[in-house]
Amino acid sequence: MPSSRRSNRLQRTLMDWRAAIMDYCERQSPAFWAEPANAVSNFAFIIAAAAAFLLWRRRGGADYPALALIIVTASVGVGSFIFHTVATRGAMLLDVIPIAIFIYGYFLLALRRYFGLPTAPAAAITLAFAAGSSFAGTIEALNGSVAYLPALAALSIFALLLWRQGGQRETARALAAAALLFAISLLLRTIDRAICPMFPLGAHFVWHLLNACVLWILLRAAIRAGPGADDQASPIQKAKEPTAA
Repeated sequence: MPSSRRSNRLQRTLMDWRAAIMDYCERQSPAFWAEPANAVSNFAFIIAAAAAFLLWRRRGGADYPALALIIVTASVGVGSFIFHTVATRGAMLLDVIPIAIFIYGYFLLALRRYFGLPTAPAAAITLAFAAGSSFAGTIEALNGSVAYLPALAALSIFALLLWRQGGQRETARALAAAALLFAISLLLRTIDRAICPMFPLGAHFVWHLLNACVLWILLRAAIRAGPGADDQASPIQKAKEPTAA
């Protein structure tokens, strides 16, 4: 009997992971190609990753933290494509995990590269941010968009702090632009279900397109602020160097 109960629990778990997710306007059936716009729009992440990789190569190809984020960006596109075609609870992990890795990875990189924090405190702050974001993700509101509000807040705060420092205005402008674009995409994600009766295609595919632009802006800012072919100093290091009279 115990073995039978364990088997039943395993079967229920497997069935749950295989359960179809019908969360988007475009999906009207569990069919593989029921969300063509949501699926195809994920190629924008691949394009963003490819463009960032070309910039990374032109900058000397020595910035491995940025390269890791470029790979994660491509993974976001692949994982989200699988989720919006297979559309099961299990496939959803391929969508949300790369996104989380990018958010927390970029947060850590920003603390190290833009603000010059040592590894230990930067990692501790990142873990605290991840914990807060995970808690926000448990709040069922705004069509699931609450989970992304901490990332939007972090982008906005980083942009403001960098602008006030004065030495990294270009990076501050990039983060501010990314925050504004992300806010728009988050709004579209939030209203996706609400506009289904008026626009059956929904707005989720636009969320993908805008977020691909957001990631490109963030990657470009990180690569330009990192070590390059002719300049191996970070903005923090350069700010500390004496200038000629």
